[in-house]
Formats: sequence, structure tokens, C-alpha cells
Amino acid sequence: MKNKEIYFDGLVGPTHHYGGLSLGNTASFRNRSETSNPKEAALQGLAKMKFVADLGIPQGIFPPHERPHLPTLRQLGFKGRDEEILRSASREMPELFQLIFSSSSMWAANMATVIPSSDTRDKQVHFTPANLYSKHHRSLETATSAEILRRTFSDPRFFTHHEPLPFGSLFSDEGAANQIRFSGNSQKKSLHHFVYGHQSFQQRFPKPLLFPSRQSLESVKALARIHHLEKEHLVLAQQNPRAIDLGVFHNDVISMGEGDLFFYHEEAFLNTKEVLQELRQKFKKIYGIPLRTVAISSSKMSLKEAVQSYFFNSQLVTLPSGEKVLISPTECQTVKSARNFLEKLLASSECLIQEIHFLDLRQSMSNGGGPACLRLRVPLTEEEQKGVNPTTFLTSKNYPQLVDWVNRHYREVLRKKDFADPRFLQEIREALDEITQILGLGSIYSFQK
Repeated sequence: MKNKEIYFDGLVGPTHHYGGLSLGNTASFRNRSETSNPKEAALQGLAKMKFVADLGIPQGIFPPHERPHLPTLRQLGFKGRDEEILRSASREMPELFQLIFSSSSMWAANMATVIPSSDTRDKQVHFTPANLYSKHHRSLETATSAEILRRTFSDPRFFTHHEPLPFGSLFSDEGAANQIRFSGNSQKKSLHHFVYGHQSFQQRFPKPLLFPSRQSLESVKALARIHHLEKEHLVLAQQNPRAIDLGVFHNDVISMGEGDLFFYHEEAFLNTKEVLQELRQKFKKIYGIPLRTVAISSSKMSLKEAVQSYFFNSQLVTLPSGEKVLISPTECQTVKSARNFLEKLLASSECLIQEIHFLDLRQSMSNGGGPACLRLRVPLTEEEQKGVNPTTFLTSKNYPQLVDWVNRHYREVLRKKDFADPRFLQEIREALDEITQILGLGSIYSFQK
């Protein structure tokens, strides 16, 4: 049976704030300490999920993670009642205090690597949670992400769950944000494109000068081994260090692809010409048809403009009809080069994209995450979809329920001083306890056990 892309989005948490926690993410750093609106952020995310579902594509939901992450504070020696721990941490380690309140799990593209059953030896869908080693606040997500994945995709007839890669810089793994799966109009195995930023065992290679890379070559090779991906179905590419220094912290900020279509910036990779040649050759050999590639030159859109508009973080969607549409952030309308490219793309006789939809995700965008950051692609057959926890899908029944849940529990204004407020902790826990019931996930948070 043929795989279909199912999207699972991360639901924005009630602690959504701008802490400037991600070095290399220019939007996150630029907007640090700005006042956030968690309610607006969550409603924008839900509206995007509903938009995708209304296109006729099954849309799933991942709940927010438990924040503040009090187990981290206890591990670091803070003792007493929960309220006392928060007060002590806010006084003694205010920087760490920001980390344990991060709502970054909303960006589900970093959650895991997913390999469809068509590509695995045992014909099951395989999940490997990302260790997210490169950023401490994100590394706190791994254990909860693994548990959410196990409870969402729980049917052992269809799903296999692996442990994350070993924690450390050697196997630093950022999940599907650095992976693209290409496929032709057939049931043959996919072509997997993995992108890395550095080689842990090799010091003599081009490196970024300002910002560290996040994905190691050793991690993508390990993921390929774990999932038994054959060389004929695998293309590895190194990020352009210059692009990383200009804010391209993940590959999904500078290229995107689905099916037989690939958009990329000419400066995306260290050796772009060689990478494209390998992708085209392997795709043609597997499917007998050409990979449709669209290069965007620096003269048409600079790296800085690509990061500013997040054009490449648009969500490329294939409709049930087979038509392809783009879901782009509204910033693509305000950045002239991105707007011009999209206008020409729609007018082109090649008809690569049938429609472009602009959605307002500014609360997420201000922290450096666009439409594609918010979702994890999970390729499933119709039979495998039946093995997914049904209450985790967005429906016409639970969408109003989720909107009401946000309106009742989320604050419109969140400031740093609110973090140590015991009332805020109680608000968060009431919200998270209720969302696990709405999504039928059981007790996944430490305060529920």
C-alpha cells in the first residue's frame, strides 16, 4: 500500500516566551526578552493545523511538554516544595530558569527521524527520537518526546520505537529538520536526503565561524545504519558553513522537498553541484523519472532574505488530488525577493505549485520557527493510520474543544517575572493535565505520576 504524508504538529505550550535561547537562530536572538502572547501563539498553531486538515489531509497533534521542568532543578540540587524550588532557582540561576520554561517542543520537526514501512526490513514504521544535544533547553525534550511517540503510535503491529542516539556532540541529532524523503509515483523505497553540519572525527573541514553546527555526520550515518537504509537510497550532504553563520541552523531553513519536487538555495550545501547531481542520478535510477529541482540563486534571494522570510520553511503539501500547494508564513509577502519568487512560481507554465497560502504564525516566527518547523511528517499507509491513537487526530469535534482549552488556560501576556509565580505553575499544570485527557495519552508528565 502506498504511503501518505500525515502531519503531526506540536501544540504551543502555555510557557511560550522569547528567551533568546538558540545561538545561531537569528530570530530567536533578535527578539529575546520581548513580551510573548502564549494564547495567540497556540491559537495560530491550531489554526494552521485546521487549515491543513481542511485540505483533506489527516492532521495529528502532539501535546506541549511539561514546563517548567522541575526534575532538572531537583537534579541540580534545588530542594523543597515546587514553589520553593522555583523561587530559589529564579534568584540563583535566572538564565537556567529561562531554559526550564522553554516551549520549544512546539517545533515537532526536531522531534524524531521517521522511516516509513516501505523502506524498512520488517515493514514497520520506525521512530528514533532526536537527542537535541546541541541546545540544553531542547535536550530536555527527548525523554518526553519518546514517550509521546510511543503512546501516539502504540500498535506493535505497525510501529517500532528506537532509543535516541547517545547523548553528546559526537552523535548530535536534530531530527527530521535535517532530513528530506523523496519518492516517485510508486511503491518503491524512498530516497533519503540527510544534511549535517560537522564531522566529529574530522577537524580539517570547513566550519562556520560565528555559530556552531547542530547535526553531525556521525549521527546521520548512525541513523542510516539503525534503519537499514541502503546506499542507493541515501544522499548525505554538508551544510554550507557560510549559511550557518547567517542563521541557517537547520536544513529546513534553506531547502524543502516532497515527492519528486525539491526547492533549494544555491548556497545551501558545501558542494551544491555535486549534491544535486547525486540526488538526480539516484532518484532517476530508482523511479525512472527525473527529480524536479528548483534552484534559487543568491541574486534572486540572498541567504539573509531566505532566513528573514523563511521561504524554505514553507510547508510543501501534496493534496489528495495530487496537486501541490505551499503553506508559507506571511513574512514571505513582506520580503520582496520571496514574494517575487512566489508570484513567478504560480505564473510558471511548469505548474509545480498549484496554490500558495499565507498563514500568520508570527508568535512562532519571532522565535525562529515557521510552518515546517511545527510539524513532523509521518508517512503511513491507510492500514497503519488505523494503528494511531485516534484521539490524537484533529477533528471537527475536538478543534473547538482545543480552542476553548487554550482560551481558558493560556495567558495573553507572559513576562519573566511571571515564571516564579506559584499561581502560574498551577495554571500550567491544570492545562497540561486536561490536554492529556483530551488527546487520550494518559499520564505523561512527572506531576501526574
